[in-house]
Amino acid sequence: MAVYDYDIGIIGGGAAGLTVASGAAQLGAKTLLVEKEPALGGDCLHYGCVPSKTLIHSARVWHQIKHADRFGLSVVDVPPVDFSRIARRIQDVIAVIQRHDSEERFCRLGAKVVFGSVFFRDAHTVDLNGSRVSAKTWVVATGSSPAVPPIPGLGAVDFLTNRQIFSLETRPGSMIILGAGPIGIEMAQAFNRLGTKVTVVGRSGQILSREDRDMADAVQARLAAEGVSFYLGASVQRVSPDGPRKCVRLQLDSGRKIDIRADALLVALGRRPNVEDLRLEAAGVAVEPAGIVVDPRLRTRQKHIFAAGDVNGGFQFTHAAGYEGGIVVSNAVFHLPRKVDYTWLPWCTYTDPELASIGMNERRARASGIDCTVLIESFGANDRALAEGETDGRIKLILDKKEKPLGVQILGPRAGDLIAEWVATLNGGTKLSSLASAVHPYPTLAEINKRVAGNLFSPKIFSETVQKGLKLFFNLKGRACTPSVGDGPAES
Repeated sequence: MAVYDYDIGIIGGGAAGLTVASGAAQLGAKTLLVEKEPALGGDCLHYGCVPSKTLIHSARVWHQIKHADRFGLSVVDVPPVDFSRIARRIQDVIAVIQRHDSEERFCRLGAKVVFGSVFFRDAHTVDLNGSRVSAKTWVVATGSSPAVPPIPGLGAVDFLTNRQIFSLETRPGSMIILGAGPIGIEMAQAFNRLGTKVTVVGRSGQILSREDRDMADAVQARLAAEGVSFYLGASVQRVSPDGPRKCVRLQLDSGRKIDIRADALLVALGRRPNVEDLRLEAAGVAVEPAGIVVDPRLRTRQKHIFAAGDVNGGFQFTHAAGYEGGIVVSNAVFHLPRKVDYTWLPWCTYTDPELASIGMNERRARASGIDCTVLIESFGANDRALAEGETDGRIKLILDKKEKPLGVQILGPRAGDLIAEWVATLNGGTKLSSLASAVHPYPTLAEINKRVAGNLFSPKIFSETVQKGLKLFFNLKGRACTPSVGDGPAES
């Protein structure tokens, strides 16, 4: 029987890798965690979720201060933003969270952490900083990096990706963002609110192309009202320097070519898996352009080598990576044949208002040939949203012909938090009637979840058939008031 240095070796200290390392070490497996960067936490902590949400919140507070009159307050004359202070706050927040993702913590759990370079020599052995190290099981969790497309001239200008934008010392006066996905749209609103003139360029005719058109268009309308400019359905022909500025030539849908200029250029055109220099071919692991090829148990072609998180080309969310880390622990340590199931995986774009989703949206359902019903409730009818001046948006509940939920989308304040009730409801198999009859505190935004579920039952409960039956059996007398023409609807 072969003898290995470790029971399990993990390459990559992001969400997936840290989940596996923590679980495996606490279960008694001799665990090695390798990270090429100087600190654990991965892209999410240092260049993604954490800094972006910190920046977004600063921009939201600034936006509220500038529009204090919306809340019955006096208009405030505020000086321009000192972006260096925001950048310092971002690093302060990262530093606090970094303590949780420290080498010392994982050592206390029982995992050995090594920083440096690593590549496979064979299916069980890697070269780690010049030394050979073996493990019975390996997990590749190296994440992803910003994709930089081969746009002519792009290499001749200093452009930004998510790895640089949160450490800027000064706020750009103007910015072109290539990409209308979640990263591009979140940064567009945040920088625009902080005073940067932002232009978004998208290849698709719709921003947030995975989302339903009506929801995405509502987000775009809010950003446009705040001052963000859009060129959608546009292809980038070339990029060139124009003194200290950047010039981007676009070809529009009409065929017309135009030049747009800005002080800064942010490239947010997708992600690529971090597989370079790993020499996965030496381990017999197959890789496609989207990422490492895995089965539903997240095993590669070598059944003792797993790939979790962005590197396998699946859902590129931190919470998805953490979930996949748990799947790996089940298979690699417990040896239980657990498969991934993304049916009720939620996600959120953190614009203002936020756009959160779980399950199928309307477009996907109809594209799959499903005969679906869509129930909608507006935040304009939610008393807490009215009190806080956050009435933009709606919730959509997608049902199949048997009135079983297919998915939920929420566009509105705190949508990322509100979707959590649906995470519990849908994953737990809770009936919609239970949600509709549950007591929610008043006034809260979460009442919108109860209301949209109730919309399924109200037409049945208050139908003419039910009224006739109650009148027959209990001698009810019917309406006490009938409005005159022009009086509007009667009160319920």
